[in-house]
Amino acid sequence: MVRGGVQPVPWYQKATMLIGQPIGVSLTNGQGVSGVLCSLNNNTVILQEYMYQNQYAAKQYPFHTVQDINGFPGCSTSAGPFY
Repeated sequence: MVRGGVQPVPWYQKATMLIGQPIGVSLTNGQGVSGVLCSLNNNTVILQEYMYQNQYAAKQYPFHTVQDINGFPGCSTSAGPFY
């Protein structure tokens, strides 16, 4: 679901194709978060994040706090090395 007054940001077009998918988000403060991208509404990224046991939270990140958004890569079927 994409709505609201959307400001141009470099990662926006890519993110519209990732709604409903697991993603990683690079924040402008150097931190990173991950979860399922729920929507891009009103210049805000809505991300469903895992908290603990069976608890999840929908978190909001204003566009100006997001540096980049990337989809998760597929899982490798080759053996190791694993970290």
